[in-house]
Amino acid sequence: MPRRQGYALLIALVAGTAALAAVVAFGTSLIARDDRTPPGGPESRAAARNPAAPANSTGTWVATWTAAPVSAEPDAGQGYPGRTIRNIVHTSVGGDAARITLSNLFGATPLVIDQATVNTRRVTFDGLPAVTVAAGRHVVSDPVVVPVAPDADLEVAFRTPYASGPVTQHPNSHQTSYLADEHATWSTTRWRYLTAVDVRNTTSPGAIVVLGDSLTAGSGSTTDADSRWPDILSDRLRHTYGIANQGIAGNRLLSDSPLTLNGVKNLGGQSGARRFERDVLSVAGAETVIIALGINDVQQYPQEPDPARITTGLRALTERAHAQGLRVVGATLTPFQGYVTWSPASNDVRLAVNKEIRSGRIFDAYIDFDRAVRDPYAPNRILPEYDSGDRLHFNDAGYRALGHAIDLGTVDGTPKADAF
Repeated sequence: MPRRQGYALLIALVAGTAALAAVVAFGTSLIARDDRTPPGGPESRAAARNPAAPANSTGTWVATWTAAPVSAEPDAGQGYPGRTIRNIVHTSVGGDAARITLSNLFGATPLVIDQATVNTRRVTFDGLPAVTVAAGRHVVSDPVVVPVAPDADLEVAFRTPYASGPVTQHPNSHQTSYLADEHATWSTTRWRYLTAVDVRNTTSPGAIVVLGDSLTAGSGSTTDADSRWPDILSDRLRHTYGIANQGIAGNRLLSDSPLTLNGVKNLGGQSGARRFERDVLSVAGAETVIIALGINDVQQYPQEPDPARITTGLRALTERAHAQGLRVVGATLTPFQGYVTWSPASNDVRLAVNKEIRSGRIFDAYIDFDRAVRDPYAPNRILPEYDSGDRLHFNDAGYRALGHAIDLGTVDGTPKADAF
């Protein structure tokens, strides 16, 4: 896939004023929502998804990019005092203004941001250049009048002047971002603190939220190529919709990830069921959700032996989405014979889940990812030309096949009435 539009060069950020330091010292805090506590009632959740634009403008807010908060970053317990975090993200839909969401979900102390920019345009929070985000919470910035192009790289930069950790992160981004101080710049493939960029748009039908695991996050794809299957879907929709990729490598449907490193738990994130409110129902402009979860419940230890538990969990998510007026599309589970955790028993669970998905009793519509990538001569394996090398994850060609397996009509419609 050809490289898309480049991002802005390194931004020259200056230190805060004495007055700003005083504000920070008094703990000024702008709290949009406690990340650990769902907002109350359907009306408040609907308002969070698509709040009104500023009074002097037209259009509504639509997520152009998201990254689900995954865990505390290992070996970053003190944060990055005095450094500028430069997250590079790739947009789906464009707009004439932007706003950002910063999360301190896994932090243990308040997070201070003393300056922030979107493509060099200054960001404010309730009119102030600084913000303090309490541990476990997140903030949404004021609108920034900055043109955001569709299908383009965007730089969201902010400075953390003080020690504040642990750092809320999204690892395995398959995109190059940066850390910088006055002496040096380091590249990274983690997104830190930033969990959403919304744009103001007058014509977009809304956002398609993709809840998934490593196969949605793009494990095995080429870094900076934007070749994940949600990127392919965005291309096919001609960037009219916002695409909110909420894939997390290692993520499970029914339970939090058991993956642990250097004492940091849940490196595969909170379960799809647990994070559904935050990562799906609260996404700006959400109209459709694609659920592509369950393969880690099948293959990751401890393995789920009962396919009915998985299908019941998927059906529960559908009902929650329908309660908010969202259309729900599900994906069948892809083959993984040859991967270290494969067994005939785990494969039987996968096939049983797929049978129920294809029956039409779970989702409004389904995408047959299994059929799109399996080897017709060995259907419990993925095609060799789609294999990234581990028999589970895909290369760019495999993700392209997934993206092209989607009937575009399935992601644009109305939910079933009185479903299931």
